[in-house]
Amino acid sequence: MISLKSALAKPFANRVKKSILKWANRPVETQEKVFQSLIGDATSTQFGVDHDFISINSHSDFVKRVPIRDYEELKPYVERVVAGEENILWKGKPIYFAKTSGTTSGAKYIPITKESMPTHVEAARNAILMYIAETGSSKFVDGKMIFLQGSPILERKNGIQLGRLSGIVAHYVPKYLQKNRMPSWETNCIDDWETKVEAIVDETLPENMTIISGIPSWVQMYFEKINQRTGKKVGDVFKNFNLFIFGGVNYEPYRAKFENLIGRKVDSIELYPASEGFFAFQDKQNEKGMLLQLNSGIFYEFVRADEFFNENPKRLTIKDVEVGVNYVMIISTNAGLWAYNIGDTIEFTSTKPYRVIVSGRIKHFISAFGEHVIGKEVEQALQEALEGTNIQVSEFTVAPQINPKQGLPYHEWYIEFENDPKDISGIILKIEKSLQKQNSYYYDLIKGNVLQPLKITQVKKNGFQDYMKSIGKLGGQNKIPRLSNDRKIADALTQLKLTK
Repeated sequence: MISLKSALAKPFANRVKKSILKWANRPVETQEKVFQSLIGDATSTQFGVDHDFISINSHSDFVKRVPIRDYEELKPYVERVVAGEENILWKGKPIYFAKTSGTTSGAKYIPITKESMPTHVEAARNAILMYIAETGSSKFVDGKMIFLQGSPILERKNGIQLGRLSGIVAHYVPKYLQKNRMPSWETNCIDDWETKVEAIVDETLPENMTIISGIPSWVQMYFEKINQRTGKKVGDVFKNFNLFIFGGVNYEPYRAKFENLIGRKVDSIELYPASEGFFAFQDKQNEKGMLLQLNSGIFYEFVRADEFFNENPKRLTIKDVEVGVNYVMIISTNAGLWAYNIGDTIEFTSTKPYRVIVSGRIKHFISAFGEHVIGKEVEQALQEALEGTNIQVSEFTVAPQINPKQGLPYHEWYIEFENDPKDISGIILKIEKSLQKQNSYYYDLIKGNVLQPLKITQVKKNGFQDYMKSIGKLGGQNKIPRLSNDRKIADALTQLKLTK
């Protein structure tokens, strides 16, 4: 029998879908409205005064007055906000700081304002509603849902609450989902990730789990514990589990492993959330890419990745972008980030409507020899190499080996295989073929005898988890970079390699 909650979900989903299509079908106009609103609201802030916002009427005016900045460059303003000053980057004070661990600048404090907070919550909700509207399936709203996330315990800094984004969002779960939501508050507050996962398994095993959500690498750990505990596939333990919601990393390298752990295929929804904003979500099951959130208080600019480090790279708006080009995404937001480089590179898969995939990080690439290999290329190469095999990969990362003991330099792939591959040389050949096809610079370096073909170093079981634990980043929102331009991660993983 269908429940009231399940019955009400469908008309609500269709109503939300209509409102989303309204702005998605008028992208340029929608973004222009967002732009004018942001500039108008911030004209009298310190940043607005310093950058002459009162004279900005167009995107070209904005480009002249506001340079692209990353966190380090915006930090003098952020520090004033953190110190408790008002009207610096945005009107008033933020209601939260999302605290993230920056790679270069230590802890980063990303402001969240009363205007920006609702967009984080609505986008996640809308992703599920668009799925209901498309599939007609809503029974899962009656089951239990788990969101593997950081601790919801918040600190205070000069009167403003701060914590991990996922911990902040935990305070905003809608009332109608409160009873369905897991784990319990007490379990969610456990800091140690391994202890937390064990407690989550204890709590969820007897329940009717229908939605499971989180970063794939950490959900994988949860699934493995369930397998170990019960001797059963996750899909047999949770018979009504049919929807996996994920974000943070590309799911494709994990898909085969997940289907094996679950024992069957389940639908999935990809999200693109960050402390700086909720940028996109998958709006269609059979379309590649996620719908860019053009109506969420975020104005987007795009710079071609291959021009980004030029002196004055051209800053494009939504109307100028093309499908299949690698862009650095620049944002200005109603949390007071202005022409801010979040560090991600994206590609458009469609412009009607505007859908994107995350192709990597502008700082996470290998270009030790001028090859500029990006995350999307290595993920696709590995995926193609394993197609048609039963080989599964738990985790991997790639680094340059500039000074090998003998022979030419090469790319070293550190891979934790789930099951022992019998033909490593065959996998290497397939990865090489795909990578050379995707990246002409890499092809030229191999053919020109500047590089030798890649080598694979096998990492022992749970080696990546051991590495993340050793640097204090096990669980939560932390994830391993797919690529590094140095050997810091590689050298640590060398200590965890598989010895045969």
